[in-house]
Amino acid sequence: MSSIDEVIIERRGSAGLIRLNRPQALNSLTLPMIRAIASALDDFATDPSVASVIIKGEGERAFCAGGDIRLLHQSGKEKSDGAETFWREEFHLNHAIAHYPKPYVALMDGITMGGGVGLSAHGSHRVVTERTRLAMPETGIGYFPDVGATWLLSHMPGETGTWMGLTGLVFNAADAIHAELADHSIASSDLSVLIETIAALPSAALPTDVHRAIAGLAIDAGESRLAANRDAIDRAFAHDTVEDILRALAQEPGDFAAETAEVIATRSPTSLKLTLRLLRAGQTSASLAECLNRELGACLGILHNPDFYEGVRAAVIDKDRNPKWSPASLADVEDTAIERFFVPAQPPLFAT
Repeated sequence: MSSIDEVIIERRGSAGLIRLNRPQALNSLTLPMIRAIASALDDFATDPSVASVIIKGEGERAFCAGGDIRLLHQSGKEKSDGAETFWREEFHLNHAIAHYPKPYVALMDGITMGGGVGLSAHGSHRVVTERTRLAMPETGIGYFPDVGATWLLSHMPGETGTWMGLTGLVFNAADAIHAELADHSIASSDLSVLIETIAALPSAALPTDVHRAIAGLAIDAGESRLAANRDAIDRAFAHDTVEDILRALAQEPGDFAAETAEVIATRSPTSLKLTLRLLRAGQTSASLAECLNRELGACLGILHNPDFYEGVRAAVIDKDRNPKWSPASLADVEDTAIERFFVPAQPPLFAT
């Protein structure tokens, strides 16, 4: 077994086990954590005695609540290269997970948001529990869904991903499975059994063997609120402007549409328009790599966006939950202001 303070890497039978170890910070990601995970994945990939990799969060509250947003905020304020370095290495890790040569089992128990989605939803075997609370809440802090989410969300059933990206609202286990961000639901009390079952597989185990181990413990996740409202979501969120989406929501009967519109009205207008543009671009992109390249350019643009600093201030620094967006309305967000987020980062992350 080897470890740094924030990540514990160990072998458990034929499984490589990665444990995020910042429970007091909801296992949010730091750059050393990203590097430790990437290194472990490289080692496990070439070790013939390792049949699969399992990643989990320590503590009972979170798998991973996202990236270290304070670090990104500080780097932007100081105009240092810390934020760009973080994003480049995180996005490379997301891509590596999506193309990992062995079964990659993510235990999405508890809060799974932002960067936590990047660590899990790109994997081959995604497990949720009754404690899963999954979201991409970035429009609420003047940011946008990154970590390859513009690929994931744009390929969800119907317009579920557009709903998720614009609202930033929380999914439960059933919603995550409906949205194709997860594969199976397991009781949190059975996760240790699952780890031991996978670890007991032979080193020559196949992905189907890992699948059977998970399916053998799977339970019904219950009803999905998103599935129940799928038709309304698809009708309202099929539009290509946020204004048209809000007008469509106003025509939908019931509480779900009204609550959705109320939430969107609290989000950064700039982030809403940027997110929708990125999601629509994701629909016609050829690969995850193409989306990650585009996201990195937008990330660098975010460092010049006042809403990002105001959103982080309101959410995690002063915690008054009362951001003052600039511009304050969708009507005042000019198209040219969105175009600046589409300047490609140099050098690009991936050749496409």
